[in-house]
Amino acid sequence: MNKILFYAMTGEKMCFQHVLMNALDLNAAGSQVKIIFEGDSVKLPSVLDGERNKLYQKALDADLIAGICLACSRALGVYDANAVLCLPMLDDMVGHAGMRSYVDEGWQVISM
Repeated sequence: MNKILFYAMTGEKMCFQHVLMNALDLNAAGSQVKIIFEGDSVKLPSVLDGERNKLYQKALDADLIAGICLACSRALGVYDANAVLCLPMLDDMVGHAGMRSYVDEGWQVISM
C-alpha cells in the first residue's frame, strides 16, 4: 500500500483544492494518505471550514488531516481560528510540523 503525505505550504485556495482532490482520490484507490497544513497554508482551515468546503469536509470525514503547524499559525495570526477547529496543532520540529516521522515510516512526501 502506498503511504503519501501532502505537506501543504501554499495559502492559495485553488492550489489546496488540488491537494484535497488528489488526497481523496488516492485514498479512494487504497493509499494511506495524510495532509499537513504548514507555511502559508495554515490560513486555509478556518476559511474552508467557514465556507463548508465539500472537499475539505470529505477529507476531515476520511481522517486525512494530520494537523496544522503550531508555529506558523502563531506567526501568521491564525492560531485562535485554527485552535477552535479541534485539529492537532503540530510542533515536533522546533515548533513546526515536521515530516521526519513520516519519512522514517516510508511515506512519500509531496509538497505543494
